[in-house]
Amino acid sequence: MKEETNNNLRHYEALRSVPKEALKPINAGRLKGMSNISPVWRIRAMTEEFGPCGIGWKYEIAKQWTETYGEEVKAFVEVNLFIKDGDSWSAAIPGTGGSSLVTKESKGLYVSDEAYKMALTDALSVAMKSLGVAADVYFKNDGESKYNQYTKEVPKLEEAFVEFDAAKTTEEYQAVWNKYAEWYSKDKSFYEKAMETARRVTKR
Repeated sequence: MKEETNNNLRHYEALRSVPKEALKPINAGRLKGMSNISPVWRIRAMTEEFGPCGIGWKYEIAKQWTETYGEEVKAFVEVNLFIKDGDSWSAAIPGTGGSSLVTKESKGLYVSDEAYKMALTDALSVAMKSLGVAADVYFKNDGESKYNQYTKEVPKLEEAFVEFDAAKTTEEYQAVWNKYAEWYSKDKSFYEKAMETARRVTKR
């Protein structure tokens, strides 16, 4: 039984550790101490473990869509990730991500030509997390979540507003978005606050 359990964890154990050069620490605000993970490192880790993309692992875009909030538009991407284990392909490992497509700014509407790319990157990171990719960033060595204070129960919307106000960089903004979007992505006031923060940090 122990050997079988260890075998089940083989990919998790191989993918859990993130080198320091792939981490960009957040050094200010309430998110101080958290880190952003390089998407290029995720691709390298998957390639080292399973083989080149398209041969040992692959993904398909299952859905792309937009949601409009006033004059602003959010782009979403849903992916299915697959890994090859021996001669067999896995079942689909889903992931969903989002990014701003149209943002209302003081000089008018700003349209991002990278919204779907960023949403795809976000979605893949969610799917890869299920395999254990970068698990050590999210969990302590004993398996207890570093962020239990946020995941044991639904966080308060007011806390999201406070953290958006404290964000000073696009990385800090994205971290706040990733933390609360699971619960409030369709809340109008959350979107308005998120877009206000995005405009503020991108002008720095």
